[in-house]
Amino acid sequence: MNNNSFERRRFIKSSAFGLIGISTFGFVSAQDAIHKPENSNDNDKEPLFYRYPSMNDSMVSSIVGLSHRDIDKVKELLRQRPELAVAAWDWGFGDWETALGAASHVGRRDIAELLMSHGARPDIFTFAMLGAYKSLQEIVETVPGIQSKPGPHGITLLQHAKNRLTDKNITTEDKVNVNKVISYLGSVGNADIKAKSIELTEDEKQKYIGEYRFGDGEADIFVISLNSRKSLQVGRKGFSNSWLHKIDEHTFSPTGAPSVKIIFKMAGDKAASFSIHEPDPLVTAIRI
Repeated sequence: MNNNSFERRRFIKSSAFGLIGISTFGFVSAQDAIHKPENSNDNDKEPLFYRYPSMNDSMVSSIVGLSHRDIDKVKELLRQRPELAVAAWDWGFGDWETALGAASHVGRRDIAELLMSHGARPDIFTFAMLGAYKSLQEIVETVPGIQSKPGPHGITLLQHAKNRLTDKNITTEDKVNVNKVISYLGSVGNADIKAKSIELTEDEKQKYIGEYRFGDGEADIFVISLNSRKSLQVGRKGFSNSWLHKIDEHTFSPTGAPSVKIIFKMAGDKAASFSIHEPDPLVTAIRI
């Protein structure tokens, strides 16, 4: 085993963040799962974050999660720490998302404008949601093919614009501008390339559902379950999950991370175990 592989395996055992996933519209505060150094003082009333002076992970995950839906709580966090406007969080397997990215893919112009007023940096996905036709067109013409690149959770550029139209508070002017962006992206093409996902029957899904242990710790358990859309998802027990896309026989990829492969080994009509490849095998979990 080479040194890089050893370090990656050791990191997984010592950190709760390596394999925590999240569903498209949910979030999790991982503060209680953070690995603390052995010399940390548990008797301290408010011990320093283990990576201090880096900002506490729970604050970062909170601002990104809340930017999907709660402008009042976002305002309160920004009042305390304006720097959170530029925060980014890895929800699992490299599925990175900024607070502004969260507001952009759910069509929340009000939250996006609040974040930008505090220094958040808009990108092509924000411009699509805002209906900023000229800005988006210039980016597409400057970087050919960029319209085909997905955003957080694998959500396409075209879908960012379409999600803005679902906001019941959208103005007539905004609706016109967003529809102009949608029309333009349709003419350019390749702005709505979704992740490969082979459809599963309900019986097929049942083959994978269950709990799988990958270590000796109390929390060293993965859960394969169904989300609200009746699709398979994976997550550590007690945390949120990542949507799974079937890409081959007994092989899946988590949302927002197409390079990661989750491969199940079967025993009869049930999965007996699965391994996670990033791209080398990193973790194996055995059905409990």
